[in-house]
Amino acid sequence: MGRKFCVGGNWKMNGDKASITELCKILSAGPLDPNTEVVVGCPSLYITFAKPLLPATIGVAAQNCYKVPKGAFTGEISPAMLKDVGADWVILGHSERRAIFKESDELVGEKVEHALAEGLKVIACIGETLEEREAGKTEEVVFRQTGVIAKYVKDWTNVVLAYEPVWAIGTGKTATPQQAQEVHAALRKWLAEKVSKDVSDNLRIQYGGSVTAANCKELASQPDIDGFLVGGASLKPEFVQIVNAKQ
Repeated sequence: MGRKFCVGGNWKMNGDKASITELCKILSAGPLDPNTEVVVGCPSLYITFAKPLLPATIGVAAQNCYKVPKGAFTGEISPAMLKDVGADWVILGHSERRAIFKESDELVGEKVEHALAEGLKVIACIGETLEEREAGKTEEVVFRQTGVIAKYVKDWTNVVLAYEPVWAIGTGKTATPQQAQEVHAALRKWLAEKVSKDVSDNLRIQYGGSVTAANCKELASQPDIDGFLVGGASLKPEFVQIVNAKQ
């Protein structure tokens, strides 16, 4: 199993120059497990500010982008612009984008396709709501969302999939390691059947949803969990412990 553990920190709409400087100091001091790939999802406005303050080993992600290179799309940002200011990655399809900003599965797929074509690496997010889980629709939802993404991806090399049960994001509720592993294993089986065994074996699937220093080691021990996409805890010193969950 050669999948490199990958931990993303999604800062969401948080931070200013002072707090980002402090956070970058914490990440620079580490120490961070050299066998873990680390990416931070910075507000786009602060990418050029944060990048030189971070260790060169840490990738910088935007938290969203649009599906075309340029044009009359007021307020939107293109992958080309993100690359121009130093971003390496972009987070797409986060449940907050889907729920609050009404992004459809199809739009997420189109964004993934364009971001990859422009040379960005992508963390593509999927996950079910509490109502969907309670209705027994978890697999149906995550397979549907992944299926639309798969339609737009030819080469999976620069994609990381993030399974984030919506009911566990920022709520303090975490899927148990067993619950998370079940979904990750089901996704891997689906990928083997619908995409290819090679993609199934090599695609990294992160878990996201109230990951903390207290629960990260047990989650990281599951065979099909290849990292985390961390929200609130990525703004705190404990993020270093989460990055080091495999040690």
